[in-house]
Amino acid sequence: MPDAVPPARRHHRPALPGDEAIVALAGGVDPSAVQEAAHAAASALVHGARSARDAEVTRRVVRLAQDEGLEVIADLWADAPADSLAGALWRLYVLRTWVQRQPVAVSRQFAEGRRHAPVLEVVAGVADPPGPQEVATVVDAVLTGVAEGDFAVTLERAAAFCRVLAIGRAHHADAPAEDDAASELTRSAARLVRTAEQLEHVAHRWRAGELG
Repeated sequence: MPDAVPPARRHHRPALPGDEAIVALAGGVDPSAVQEAAHAAASALVHGARSARDAEVTRRVVRLAQDEGLEVIADLWADAPADSLAGALWRLYVLRTWVQRQPVAVSRQFAEGRRHAPVLEVVAGVADPPGPQEVATVVDAVLTGVAEGDFAVTLERAAAFCRVLAIGRAHHADAPAEDDAASELTRSAARLVRTAEQLEHVAHRWRAGELG
């Protein structure tokens, strides 16, 4: 996945019955209808139900996530623009998946980053960036439509987490076992910073009312 948090994207369409469930969510087999459903799902999860139609979309999305797994929904968001709701949700999903797959490494690098980033935490607007488990919990809440509070704040906290983690990765790159490992850590740190910037941009657009 370009400009996203590591690991590098190894993305593929979900196997059946996931595809069938997505088609059912869209209400047909037209690819454009599927994409429309993806954006409607993102909007319904983030904004909440503002109409009977939104309530129905939210209900179907949450049920689909419960029955088939969040990856089935997230798959629809993978190619969405970075400055869209769907694009932001995709990045949150990848961040959450990475945290869950590599909890020890992520926790170690986050702790390392916090030791070197006290000023960055304040500059990022988040005095106490969430840790790995907190990020996973908050993202789960967003992706199942039960999140509370300002969505922009959620994005900014996730962005702060990415920035602190990037610093931790960069410090680990200073003394790895192999040069190749150092290069990959440096590249992944840069991707984390880019992801943070993208999440912050969506937070700004959200506050400006540009993502209605």
